[in-house]
Amino acid sequence: MKTAHDIIKRPIITEQSMDQVAEKKYTFEVDKAANKIQIKKAIEEIFKVKVEKVTTINYDGKPKRMGVHAGKRADWKKAVVKLTADSKTIEVFEN
Repeated sequence: MKTAHDIIKRPIITEQSMDQVAEKKYTFEVDKAANKIQIKKAIEEIFKVKVEKVTTINYDGKPKRMGVHAGKRADWKKAVVKLTADSKTIEVFEN
């Protein structure tokens, strides 16, 4: 069984994700096999907050080439988590 830290890999800090922090929306890279219920429980366990909604997006890895060697980047999954209005903020995204 996967732990909460296995499901949530890392926060995604971009200009767009930082603009969403004002709306209490936080973006994370998550395990490709995790579903929305597992993501919600993992966020609530790690950060001690209340999650209202989880949206997920699957990304295919881009094809890459180095000379004659061809390959592709790994596929990955992104989750945008919306917290409830009375929930505290996540400190990772501050500053």
